[in-house]
Amino acid sequence: MLDVRDLHAVYGRSHVLHGVSLSAREGEVVSLLGRNGAGKSTTLKAVMGLVRVTGGVVRFAGESLTGLPPHVISRRGLGYVPEDRRIFADLSVRENLMVGERAGSRWPLARLFALFPSLAPLAGRRGGSLSGGEQQMLTIARTLVTGPKLLLLDEPSEGLAPVIVRRLGDAIAALKREGLTIVLSEQNLKFARRLADRAYVIDKGEIRFEGPIAALDADESLRRAYLGV
Repeated sequence: MLDVRDLHAVYGRSHVLHGVSLSAREGEVVSLLGRNGAGKSTTLKAVMGLVRVTGGVVRFAGESLTGLPPHVISRRGLGYVPEDRRIFADLSVRENLMVGERAGSRWPLARLFALFPSLAPLAGRRGGSLSGGEQQMLTIARTLVTGPKLLLLDEPSEGLAPVIVRRLGDAIAALKREGLTIVLSEQNLKFARRLADRAYVIDKGEIRFEGPIAALDADESLRRAYLGV
């Protein structure tokens, strides 16, 4: 479904990605693991057209996305949940969701509130007054309402309390059962292990490992070198 080949990307004059290749099949959850600054977020932004790509190809559902602007990529069926959430702080939870709503989406508001039940009683509350975990759930819900075929999640568990991380994991597992394809950028191997079918490990903008989560678990030297666990 998603096929990224030999991707190079830059920030200003800094060459950040050095030939990254990865793929995600339909209905699969793939995790991109690595330390801070390894290139995880840049990879997702490059797929979404948010950073300058200087080489390589991004294909989705057989079509090239390389060089397309982010709003066109979104309309092709990719949903992006950024690490910094970017909710509309002055709008209510319901209004945040309605902003991105598209006709015919398989995720109407009632279904989103069933997926994230803690948001339902907060529907009239301003987004800026929510906790970090509630804002993360709102950001994912707001992306789902656009009806994506593939979801790019950038470090969704970062900075959240363990109980919230578990609830978030439950919601992502439910999305997986629905057949939604997900690329999950994470530092938290325990969180990724629960959800992912396969994993990639990235370091200094290069892929260092590709394979099943079980193979990563079995390779202690690789985990210590690139994940510190």
